Amino acid sequence: QVQLVQSGGGLVQSGGSLRLSCTASGSVSTIYAMAWYRQRPGKQRELVAALTRTGRTNYAGAVKGRFTISRDNAKNTAYLQMNSLKPEDTAVYYCATSSQMHRYEYDYWGQGTQVTVSS
Repeated sequence: QVQLVQSGGGLVQSGGSLRLSCTASGSVSTIYAMAWYRQRPGKQRELVAALTRTGRTNYAGAVKGRFTISRDNAKNTAYLQMNSLKPEDTAVYYCATSSQMHRYEYDYWGQGTQVTVSS
């Protein structure tokens, strides 16, 4: 079992920056990848960025060049640095983890945090 606690988020003006954090506890040695998803109003949940334990990253096209995912292994914490935010980035953001056994299935989720970008 992995528990995820998110922090960060809030209200920011267009062009601004925010950083989200996600701290894992429990069976952290089983984590293969940590990822950030978001669910925009009226839309399905979508992958924003992912980072494997080997350092490989994957970004959604809409955020590439603006968002950066990183991980502090000593703190078991993943971050999502969001720069040049746009109103269309407004969403509830979730962190998630996959395991070594099921590398591409995100089965543990954070509680979600609201990010609102005003125009």
